[in-house]
Amino acid sequence: MKSENPPKTVRRSIALPYKLIEEVRTVAPAALRENLNRLVTVALQDFVTQRKKQSFEESMAQMAADPAIRTECAILSKEFAIAEADGLKND
Repeated sequence: MKSENPPKTVRRSIALPYKLIEEVRTVAPAALRENLNRLVTVALQDFVTQRKKQSFEESMAQMAADPAIRTECAILSKEFAIAEADGLKND
């Protein structure tokens, strides 16, 4: 039985305020000004990228605030400091 591949494109009809479209066309790169479909695609890709970045930064902040992780990092830092000085002479 042949498996179906998901479509590469999904068509959606959306309503956008005219004022927003005019404003977007004034700030969009020339290559995107007249191609609203491409402009929306690029904007959604940027949105996804920003959300992933924000999610990562929030996760890092949570880890940095975790006492167990902070303790482990301090231990590792101390161990690396010892290893970094290994073989160096104190003058």
